[in-house]
Amino acid sequence: MTVVIDRATGKRRGDRGPRPGPLQRLKHGYQKFWYAYAMIAPVVVVLGALVLYPLVRGIYLTFTDANSLNSARQIGVNHIDATYKFIGLDNYADILWGPTSYDRFWSHFIWTIAWTALCVLLHYAIGLGLALLLNQKLRGRTFYRLILVLPWAVPTFVTVFGWRFMLADSGIINSALDALHLPSPLWLEETFWQRTSAIMVNTWCGVPFMMVSLLGGLQSIDSTLYEASEMDGANAWQRFRHVTLPGLRPVSSTVVLLGVIWTFNQFAVIFLLFGDTAPDAQILVTWAYYLGFGQQPRDYAQSAAYGVLLLSILIVFTSVYRRWLARNEQQLAN
Repeated sequence: MTVVIDRATGKRRGDRGPRPGPLQRLKHGYQKFWYAYAMIAPVVVVLGALVLYPLVRGIYLTFTDANSLNSARQIGVNHIDATYKFIGLDNYADILWGPTSYDRFWSHFIWTIAWTALCVLLHYAIGLGLALLLNQKLRGRTFYRLILVLPWAVPTFVTVFGWRFMLADSGIINSALDALHLPSPLWLEETFWQRTSAIMVNTWCGVPFMMVSLLGGLQSIDSTLYEASEMDGANAWQRFRHVTLPGLRPVSSTVVLLGVIWTFNQFAVIFLLFGDTAPDAQILVTWAYYLGFGQQPRDYAQSAAYGVLLLSILIVFTSVYRRWLARNEQQLAN
């Protein structure tokens, strides 16, 4: 083996020099990418002010007994200093296994899981059915797409208030049921019907997004796959099972994950539909809001602890879900 030595430096050619330190690498990166740093700096500042600081502040409050009585506040010209103290993990212990943990957390947790699963299942099933219909060559297909997207385009508060009027005791839905001599449920008063109406309204709001996303996925599937399956004698169900569903897998995995995150944290539908009048229909995020802003004294610490628990649950679910998808993809590739 021949080793070439540089006479000027006495070093072998190909040898790596000493690795620069972190300050030198930072200085070199700034000199090379200063323009990119300047472009993203406003975004970093805004995210830090609107996301990072509230998150860090909320996590800190979970370790205290902060409420509206012992927090710093301004009354007229008088400033009252905060008197809350550090209590460690007591808030989490009280929420998860305290004497009222089932009524305050676990009952809402179970309902939130059921609410999320049912809503996402209905979103996907109805959205896929509508996407399959709109993917066909129909007369007036553009008009149908426009009509079906309207529930997504209308602001959520307008949609929810419209449903609230229709679900009232003297609303159009109960009036139609009375005309058909059918029982009229108390949609906004009884727990079972409150939960049913919440699922109905959220399904109405969420189906258009799922439909549009899946329709885009259907249009990206190669049509020659359907032609080949027809030549092989596959019927409609077999083409759907072995061509359509596998072709939609990348889109489906993403929209289902987004649907779970959005539905799990769906504050607007529950709050605008019931406010504080339906304690058994409250999901975790609306219950956390009630603890922090809907009662006296306002329990900031417990509300923040609920927020941290919600974030932790979604992080765990997302990690498990992505690993499950990666494992399935690997098995299919093999």
